Amino acid sequence: MSIRYVRSMRRTGAAALLIGTLTLSVAACGGDDKDNAGNKAPSSSSAASKAGDKTATGEGESGPDSSKILATVKGGMGIDMVIHTAGRDKGGFLTLTGELKNTSGSRVVTPVEWSGKEEAVVGTGPSLAAMTLVDSQAKKRYYVLRDTDNRPLTTTNYDSGIDAGASLPFFAQFPAPAPTTTEVSVQFPGFSSATIEISG
Repeated sequence: MSIRYVRSMRRTGAAALLIGTLTLSVAACGGDDKDNAGNKAPSSSSAASKAGDKTATGEGESGPDSSKILATVKGGMGIDMVIHTAGRDKGGFLTLTGELKNTSGSRVVTPVEWSGKEEAVVGTGPSLAAMTLVDSQAKKRYYVLRDTDNRPLTTTNYDSGIDAGASLPFFAQFPAPAPTTTEVSVQFPGFSSATIEISG
């Protein structure tokens, strides 16, 4: 299993490079929570893509900090979504980390709906690009950020299934809501909405 896991963007100069991304990508759609399709997700700048690549890691990462649990949501097929952290980065991003746990007694094939409906994103392989955040206070929806090649800044290219009792650690990066926003709702196909508290 190959997982791209983004750490903190606090390297020298990263904040300056990434601040431009927020300007280009914070176009979250307003309106009600039912608008899950039909709007393109924002794209990040090439500078942010390069900075993200530098802080992306492959094998050997410890994964999300499982000592904290912000929410646990039971989904279909015996998969639980456990959200561990939702932290703001200095570059104007919000990074979500967690695990998708198979609590059933058999291997579960990951649904294609998790990758979203955008053809360009689907072409990059399995991902969690369908995950969104909803700021009900500001009436805005935030999509997983993309780089200039339409690769979503979330866990990608994972195995097509999760074995019984196993977990798929994940991260997903979004434009950060306004500083006055302290809570957002996480929405993901096959799971109920979960309200979580933002840190940072």
